[in-house]
Amino acid sequence: MTSRRPYHHGDLRRAVLAAAVEVIDEHGPAGVGLRDLARRVGVSHAGPVHHFRDKAGLLTALAAEGFGLLADRLIAAKESGDFVDIGAAYVRFAVEHRAHFEVMFRPDLYHADDPAVLAARARSGELLTGGVTEQDDPGLAAVAAWSIVHGFATLWNTGVLPPDLGDDPQAAGRAIAGYLFRRG
Repeated sequence: MTSRRPYHHGDLRRAVLAAAVEVIDEHGPAGVGLRDLARRVGVSHAGPVHHFRDKAGLLTALAAEGFGLLADRLIAAKESGDFVDIGAAYVRFAVEHRAHFEVMFRPDLYHADDPAVLAARARSGELLTGGVTEQDDPGLAAVAAWSIVHGFATLWNTGVLPPDLGDDPQAAGRAIAGYLFRRG
């Protein structure tokens, strides 16, 4: 008589998300496929499908996770109350979590109306704009601030900035963010 051991992977959802991050780091979001991810984590194609249904579902989970991670990073920076610290934290997040960053701001890749994404995006957005409330037009200042740090982070990640900025993205991001909100 043969005994069959029950299937058990551990935390398959987490393993598939981690594998997706690796694939995006290597090939970008277009390189993600559920079959490949299943192969990478050593399960059948049905495993990832059970957790995410399809590629858009997987990228939705990754976007929600990314906005949550960004919010956590911004909370730590917000203690100073200074936009420069918040902006530098945003740039650091974008560099350290490049795969998440590439997906988060591409709502065409995922279910942008997903409640988890909406909540995490709102939370990180509130934290990001918190350092600009003392401006004459806080709404416009918030868009300007976000544009600067997001654009800088994107340019850093794509490697197109001048080399004289150095090799520390957070320090360079701090200088760029400070350019908009210089005191005096």
